[in-house]
Amino acid sequence: MTNRPARTLIATVLAWCLALTSLTPIPVLASDPGCPDAKLFSAKLITDICWACLFPIRIAGLSLFGGSVPAGASRQPACLCNDGGGFPHPGLTISFWEPARLVELTRAPGCSPTLGGMRLPLGSKRLLGTSGKADYDSGDGGFQNYHWYAFPLLFLLDLFVDSRCNRDGIVDFDILYLSEIDPTWNDDELAFFTNPEAAWLANPVALAACLGDAAAATAGTPLDALFWCAGTWGNLYPFSGPQGTLGSRARATSLSLTRALAALHRRGLARRTMGDDAVCKAPIDVVMKKTGYKISMFYPLPETQRAHVIGESPLRWGEWRNIPGPGEDHVYMLWRWLDCCVALF
Repeated sequence: MTNRPARTLIATVLAWCLALTSLTPIPVLASDPGCPDAKLFSAKLITDICWACLFPIRIAGLSLFGGSVPAGASRQPACLCNDGGGFPHPGLTISFWEPARLVELTRAPGCSPTLGGMRLPLGSKRLLGTSGKADYDSGDGGFQNYHWYAFPLLFLLDLFVDSRCNRDGIVDFDILYLSEIDPTWNDDELAFFTNPEAAWLANPVALAACLGDAAAATAGTPLDALFWCAGTWGNLYPFSGPQGTLGSRARATSLSLTRALAALHRRGLARRTMGDDAVCKAPIDVVMKKTGYKISMFYPLPETQRAHVIGESPLRWGEWRNIPGPGEDHVYMLWRWLDCCVALF
């Protein structure tokens, strides 16, 4: 049995440890009930990723394994691209679905489930979001902040991607965009000045046309011609965060993600990586091509078998992907179709 001096020494050491801990500033992590930890950099980096979503892989026009190829993808087997000195190099066209971005949709400004539940010093209480599920009527609205991360997973894991297929030149995990510092995200009127075409798209005929996009997206192929529609998720305009929330959080957060992606395309901050003209260099495309992207949820309940296309009905993939309390913030993996010319010499 431990004697009294020993017990006194142990109590003193514990008291000093507690005192030092209380004096040391530490970030607010997963213990914060208002900001969950998605546990990205853990075993979930392997188990909660939809690895089957990479396929099909097309080499010189031949598809390996199963999977859908977007209608606008390059079909040419060979390619010719210039190097930095302007000298042409022949090559083979290689195409696949690339995991390129992580997007988190949160209610609390600065909350980052991707970074372990840390609260970044961003925003204020006026940017506090809501899931908007109090009344379930047409006046009920929701709002989420978003954080856009570069996440070149294949480069991070040093897998089979050729360096010439790196369209962004990004090889590390990094923060690219934060909605808390973007005044157009929380104000519809300010957002209008970045997408003024919303004025002539806000009419019954244009809105009724979105029914066709909803059916096509649920079947797996959204309609790029109806660029103002986001399928069953709602209207893509305006490119801002406030929206009606007559549906699941999976639908609401997916619509916010798509609006953010469309806004980044409009500003030239996202490039198109699909098509014959994107084989050598990704061009700026101010109108997002919906067929060039698909999405898989990483947190709170991951999609590990398949990814959903833009506008696909949540009844097929995500109506149940929500955990009351800690699972009301969402993290998504954004996949983009990559057409690339791999030079033979």
